[in-house]
Amino acid sequence: QINLPVIRQYVDYLVNEQNVKNVFVNGTTGEGLSLSIQERKQLAEEWMCQGKDKLDHVIIHVGALSLLESQELARHAAAIGAGGIAVIAPFFFKPTNKDELVTFLQKVASEAPDIPFYYYHIPPLTGVKIRVEELLDGIREQIPTFQGVKFSDTDLLDLAQCIHNNETEQLEFLYGVDEQLLGALAVGASGAVGSTYNYLGRQTNLMLRAFAKPDLALARKYQ
Repeated sequence: QINLPVIRQYVDYLVNEQNVKNVFVNGTTGEGLSLSIQERKQLAEEWMCQGKDKLDHVIIHVGALSLLESQELARHAAAIGAGGIAVIAPFFFKPTNKDELVTFLQKVASEAPDIPFYYYHIPPLTGVKIRVEELLDGIREQIPTFQGVKFSDTDLLDLAQCIHNNETEQLEFLYGVDEQLLGALAVGASGAVGSTYNYLGRQTNLMLRAFAKPDLALARKYQ
């Protein structure tokens, strides 16, 4: 059974102790795919409620093996005012090419047409190895709300090519391999969503500031 009352304490801890004001709900660290649809909705609602006037941005992961369930979660996220939704690739009956993946993503994104959409790329867990560089080619023609990628892979060449090829698109590339964040920043990542920032958020923010100066020696120490 999920412990909803602790979310209020969690929000205050993130904001006050870790200087973290943006969250990714029902993702991998939050074990979203191990929860029922109702539990995922309850958690999303609680984060939106407790984060009001405290958090800047809440992205809710709505990916599921069932397209209908993913669409249901997308509609729910939009209804409760989420700042964005993210979708992981189906990982049992996997898409075998770009067109199959884009079709799945588009069918989910279309259920929440007024909020930003992010693709959650994590091939070590999904086994879906379609390169993001390929996926992004013409993506906004099919998904107008496409805002960016949660890029949880160690392939920095793919990430760098994505960023280089989409410099004019104002896409967000949120890196998800915490121990390699500095390398991702070096090739142009715009932020991070990871599994350690809930307790290393303050240190990571110091690294981000050091990188921006730029003081790479200090940034390496924080990494």
